[in-house]
Amino acid sequence: MYTADLSLPGMAHMALLGSEHAHALVRGIDTAVAAAMPGVLRVVTAADLEGKVMPLPCVWIPGGAESHFPPHPYGVPGARPVLAGDRVRHVGDPLVAVVAETPAQARAALAAVRVDYQVLPAVVRADEAVAAGAPQLHEAVPNNLNAYWTCGDREGTDRALAAAPVVVELDLYNQRTINNPMEPRAAVGSFDAVSGEYTLWATTQSPHNHRFLLAALVLGIEFNKLRVIAPTVGGSFGTKGYLYPDMPLVLVLAKELGRPVKWVDTRTGLMNSTVQGRDHRQHGTIAGTRDGRITALRCTSYANLGGYPSTIGPGVATALMGRSISGMYRIEHAFCEVYAAFTNTVPLGAQRGSGRAEATFLVERLVDRFAATIGMDPAEVRRINLVPPDAFPYDNGLGWTYDSGNYEPALDRALELARYGEIEAARVEALARGKLLGVGLGCFVAICGVGPSTRMSKEGMLGGTWESANIRVHPTGEVTVIIGSASTGQSHETTFGQIAAEELGIDPATVQVLHSDTTKAPYGQGTYGSRSYSVGGPAVALAAGKVKDKIRKAAAHMFAVKETEVVYANGVVSVPGDPDKVKTFAEMAMALWYGWDLPREIEPALDETAYFDPPDFNYPFGVHVAVVEVDQDTGQVEVVRYIAVNDAGTVGNPLVVTGQIEGSIVHGLGQALMEAAIYDEQGRLISADLRDYALPRAVDVPFFELDRTVTPSPHNALGLKGAGEIATVPPAAAVANAVCDALKDHGVTHIDMPFTAEKVWRRLNQRDQDPDDPQDPQAPHDPQGHVRAQVQQGAIR
Repeated sequence: MYTADLSLPGMAHMALLGSEHAHALVRGIDTAVAAAMPGVLRVVTAADLEGKVMPLPCVWIPGGAESHFPPHPYGVPGARPVLAGDRVRHVGDPLVAVVAETPAQARAALAAVRVDYQVLPAVVRADEAVAAGAPQLHEAVPNNLNAYWTCGDREGTDRALAAAPVVVELDLYNQRTINNPMEPRAAVGSFDAVSGEYTLWATTQSPHNHRFLLAALVLGIEFNKLRVIAPTVGGSFGTKGYLYPDMPLVLVLAKELGRPVKWVDTRTGLMNSTVQGRDHRQHGTIAGTRDGRITALRCTSYANLGGYPSTIGPGVATALMGRSISGMYRIEHAFCEVYAAFTNTVPLGAQRGSGRAEATFLVERLVDRFAATIGMDPAEVRRINLVPPDAFPYDNGLGWTYDSGNYEPALDRALELARYGEIEAARVEALARGKLLGVGLGCFVAICGVGPSTRMSKEGMLGGTWESANIRVHPTGEVTVIIGSASTGQSHETTFGQIAAEELGIDPATVQVLHSDTTKAPYGQGTYGSRSYSVGGPAVALAAGKVKDKIRKAAAHMFAVKETEVVYANGVVSVPGDPDKVKTFAEMAMALWYGWDLPREIEPALDETAYFDPPDFNYPFGVHVAVVEVDQDTGQVEVVRYIAVNDAGTVGNPLVVTGQIEGSIVHGLGQALMEAAIYDEQGRLISADLRDYALPRAVDVPFFELDRTVTPSPHNALGLKGAGEIATVPPAAAVANAVCDALKDHGVTHIDMPFTAEKVWRRLNQRDQDPDDPQDPQAPHDPQGHVRAQVQQGAIR
C-alpha cells in the first residue's frame, strides 16, 4: 500500500498553493473567498502557524568551511519556513494550505486565494548569484553564498600546473535534473486527542531521522509523541530523504481539526517542489606529461543550492563532489573549490550518485581532452594513471581513503567486452550507413556506505550515520529481522532476510523482515548513499552473531560441557563426536523461549539488537563503455551498445544487484541524452511536466552488457560495498566522451548535456553554438576571478 492509498475514517484533504513567482515580496494574502467555499474546513497561511511550528532545519552543512544559513530558533542551521511569509524564493514555494472534505474542493479553494506580490529580480545561475549586484535571497546569507568550500592541495596544484608541459582547461555544465520516481510525495497525519500522540504516514527514506527532526526541531513536541511510518515507497532516487512542509502541516492541521489530514502531490507539483539534482558549473584544469602521466587536477565549481538549503543539500554539493574529482587515478596534486550559492530555483538535494556523478563527469571529460591533446589513446592514458593494487588503502589527497581496489582488471574486461580493438572497423561500417560512430569510457570510484559517524561529523553532518538491526527468534524457530534502514524499492526483504538466514543457517522462507515504522524498528538512519546493504547488512550479521553466541552458551549448559566445546554450524548446535549432544536451531529457540533450567547468567528468549558504525566509507568502482551512433542528417544520438563492469565488493544477491545496476545506468543515460530542468530568466521552470521534461524509455536504451569483478571491502566482515547508485555515476561521462569522439572530425571537442538531436545537429553543421554550452562565447562568463578575489579579501566567506 502506498501512502496515497491510505484511507482513514473522517479523513480530510489538503492542497498547497505555491508561489507563481520565483522571487517576490508578499504584500498580502486574501483567503476570505476560499474559506467560504463548499467543503472547506481550514485555510492556513504563515501567520496562522506562528508559535505552532518552527522552520525546517538543515543537518548537513559544508564541513570545515564558514557557512551561512537562514535562522532557526534553536540555533541550528535553518532551511525553509513551513509556509512562506513575507517573501517567496522560488516558483512553487508554498504559501497557503487549504483543507477540505474532498481533494477537488481543496483545489477549487486554492484557485480562489488572492496573493498580492511585489515581484523582485530573480537569479537562477549559481555563478551569477555570487556576482556583485545580484538579487539577494536571504538577509542572513551575504552575497547568496552559503559557503566557499575547498579540499586538496591548492599551492602544490598551482605549482604543478605552472610547471607542466601539457595543460588542458575545460568549462562544463552538469545540468540540473529532476528526479521522477514512480510515486510522487504524499503525507497523511493523524492526532489522538486522548494520548496526545501524532502519527505521520509519509513517503520517506528516513522515518527515524524525520521523526526526531520533526518532533524536536519543527513541532517542538515530545519525541515519544510522534510515530512515523513509511508505507510502500514507489522509488525515491534521493528525493524522499528530506523534510518537506507537507509533513508538519498535515500533523498540525490534523490536531486542529480533530481528524486525519491527507496530502498527495501531483507530477507538476513534484517538478516545482521536490528537491532537484546536479547543477554544477565547473571549470576544470588537468595537466601532465606528453607520455601520458597526469600530474595535476584543479576544479572550480559553482553549485546551485536553489532558494533554500534542503535538509542535506549543502553537504551533497560540496564534499561528495569535491573530494571525488580524482576518480580512479593517482594524481599527486589535486585541488577543488566550490561556491555553494542560493538562487531562485527549487532547492537542490541528492540525486542517485549525487556529487560523485558530477565529479566523474569532470575528470573523465578532462582525461579524454588530455589524451586528445597529447595524441594518445584515452584508454591507455587511463591505464597509465590508475591507482595500483598495492597502493590500497589509498589516500586520494582530497579527503577520501579508498578501502580496496584492483582497477586494471575491470578496465581490461570492459575493453574486451566492447571489442575496443575493432572500433575503427566499426566506424567505417557505420559511416556507410550515414552514421558517425563514437566510443567513450567512463571510469569511476564512488564513495558509498555513508558512515562512520565521527567522520561524517567532520564533513558537517549534524547526526550519526550508524545502522541497526534486531533479530527476534520465535518459539517455532521462525525469525523476524527488524532493520533501521527503510526501503524505497531495493528488495530489503530479500537481501536482509538472506543475510540472517545464511548467518543462522536456516531456511530463508522462515525469515520475516520488518522496517519503516518507528515504533517497531530500532532507531536507524535510513536508506541513502548506497548504505543500506553495506552498513545495515553488517548490523544484521552482528545481531545474528549474538543470537548464535547465546545459543552456544545455552547449549553448553544443556550439554554439561564447556562452551568452547560447542559448535554452531548450518543451523545446528552440537558437540562434535557426540551424537547425543545435538540440537537444531528450532529446538534451541523453543528451549530458550520456555526458559526452563537456565542458569542466572542466561536470560530466556532469543532477541538481540546490534549497531554497526563502519570504520570508514567503502569505495566501489568500475569501468563503463558507451558506443554511440550519431545520425549525420538529424543529429539523433543512439546508444547502440553499453558495457559496464562494476565492482561492489562481495555480492549478496546477484539478481538484486543487477537490477540496481541496470536501473542506475538508465538514470545516467537519461541525463546524458534528454533530461534537463530549464528555467527562464524570471525563474520559471519551463520543463514543469512530462510533456516538456523527457525521461528515458525502454526504446531509448540498448540491452546492457554487464560483468563484475569482486574486491571485498575490509571495513565490514561481509566484504560488502554499496551498489544501489554506483552505475549512475559514469554513464553521462561515457556517453559524452562517445559523442565527442563521434564528432571529432567535425571540429567538435565538447558539448554539454543533454545531447538532444537539435543540439547535436546544430553543432555538427556549425549552424550555431549551444547557448547552454559554457564554451559558447555568447554565454555569460563565469565570474571566477571576481568572486575568488572577494573571498581572498574577506568580503565573502
